[in-house]
Amino acid sequence: MNAKLIFKDKTEFEGKSFGADTPVSGEVVFATGMVGYPEALTDPSFRGQILVMTYPLVGNYGVPREDLWESKEIQVAGLIVSSYIDTPSHSTSEMTLGEWFRKQNVPLFEIKDTRALAEKLRDGGAMLGKMIVGKKDIPFVDPNIRNLSAEVSTKEMLTFGEGEKTVVVIDCGTKMNIARRFASRGVKVVVVPWDTDVTKLDFVVDGVLISNGPGDPKKVTATIANVKKILAKKIPILGICLGNQILALAAGGNTYKLKFGHRSQNQPAVLSGTNQAYLTTQNHGFAVGKIPSGFREWFVNGNDGTNEGIIHKSLPIMSVQFHPESSPGPLDTDWIFDYFLEKANLLKK
Repeated sequence: MNAKLIFKDKTEFEGKSFGADTPVSGEVVFATGMVGYPEALTDPSFRGQILVMTYPLVGNYGVPREDLWESKEIQVAGLIVSSYIDTPSHSTSEMTLGEWFRKQNVPLFEIKDTRALAEKLRDGGAMLGKMIVGKKDIPFVDPNIRNLSAEVSTKEMLTFGEGEKTVVVIDCGTKMNIARRFASRGVKVVVVPWDTDVTKLDFVVDGVLISNGPGDPKKVTATIANVKKILAKKIPILGICLGNQILALAAGGNTYKLKFGHRSQNQPAVLSGTNQAYLTTQNHGFAVGKIPSGFREWFVNGNDGTNEGIIHKSLPIMSVQFHPESSPGPLDTDWIFDYFLEKANLLKK
């Protein structure tokens, strides 16, 4: 069926539909990663967003089993690719991308000129759009006015791994590989809903991870308030992506919306005060502006100079804007987990 991507400024792009025929509205963004689309599409940080992938071939290695995803479902509102491949070839493939999208009732369009789409979003910034199949129409909806973390967060407490030390993950939209990376280091991981008051849990909390997640960090007010309580008790904290922004807000800093965000697998994060740069996977539309008192900038983006992490001047409290769990890669910053556990005295002796 005929398919259209319609922007709020009335610009239209025509294409073909290979997914569900359901119309959707959201914030249109682009990502430049060449691999790892199953991980990206199940990343809760994409909630409410229509994703344009700039790498032309998508679908060529199909969809793997669910335990390799970053969450239990497709998180993007819709997907747009230049060349959809419906004949996957990979040992882990269990279905085609189109089958997956139809099963989960999510639209998938092939629009050939994704370069023009990326240029439009780069020059004009992320903007609202809708994916329409046939004559079904819907209004434009801005997902950033909602508390998206509440939508994607776990509704119950989950436990992973075993160990003498326990790290609590505040799930604002966490990627499952974060829990896997902690568990692989002999740490017990307890994942709790986004609005949990960690200071009132009935077990010893040795450390806290504030997870990644979608949308505007200022909408996650309950998490910010609870992180203030954690800071008051001086419990070790590591924040990732949205967690970097939430930590900054809880400590008295500020955040702002980027023009078109960082969504790629090759963002350079430079360790402050050095010439050491790490290649990182990123997926966010907001950033830390004001660094809170008592903290210093830990990393800075080598492309645009935006903040990539903060670290407390004396306490084991830190956060990064990128994804050290490396799913998909690169693997440059997996050491962040070891660094946090070492500073928090949580590593096995």
